[in-house]
Amino acid sequence: MNLRDKLRGLLVRLYARRVEGHLDHAQVPKHIGVIMDGNRRWAKAAGSTTEHGHRAGADKIEEFLGWCTETDVEVVTLWLLSTDNLDRAKEELVPLLGIIEDVVRTLAADGRWRVHHVGNPDILPSHVQAALKEAEDATVDVDGILVNVAIGYGGRQEIADAVRSMIVDAADKGTSMEDLAESVSVDLIGRHLYTGAQPDPDLVIRTSGEQRLSGFMLWQTAHAEYYFCEVFWPAFRKVDFLRALRDYAARHRRYGG
Repeated sequence: MNLRDKLRGLLVRLYARRVEGHLDHAQVPKHIGVIMDGNRRWAKAAGSTTEHGHRAGADKIEEFLGWCTETDVEVVTLWLLSTDNLDRAKEELVPLLGIIEDVVRTLAADGRWRVHHVGNPDILPSHVQAALKEAEDATVDVDGILVNVAIGYGGRQEIADAVRSMIVDAADKGTSMEDLAESVSVDLIGRHLYTGAQPDPDLVIRTSGEQRLSGFMLWQTAHAEYYFCEVFWPAFRKVDFLRALRDYAARHRRYGG
């Protein structure tokens, strides 16, 4: 590392410390959703492989959760694999699933976080399903950040699954379709989502410069604030995270009022 890079790194750290010093923890979002985008483009820019990009993105996760712990965030939803991602070429998908499995096991072994899967397990390979169940079982009593790992996740699929679950539940209870139709409400549908009784995201961060949700938590993000960051996910820094929190704190959330 040359002198210029060392000075730049020092200035960034000093700036991050300054932003953190002015951060009001009372204004920190309780639930943050993250669309971790840009792994492949980061790898391409670095002259590396797609698999290396996914590995670098995976390595960023524990660091990010550490920042969340320091700032009193309570729930984090990490979008690791969408339903559309499952259509990628086998040469990319197989290593990616292995990396995701490693991430889930690492988070569970860390001991600081409670792991919860959001997504459709039936469309995932059996070894990934097993890793998810083991992680959830191993961390069920952990008193730390609730980490939702969105794997095999699609926003429209989640809503469809919620409606299906609602109908099946009504049928199991002997409720008629007419009575079910009368009882349908926003709260009822919400209870059947993958996130169940969790609070909705307050803030959604998307890296890589893209400014779209791509189907991420379509129902839950109705009143969320969005923060779009130019940097690719593997290069996401603490100062970028703190800027997102500062930007969120400066907004006035009216919820339609």
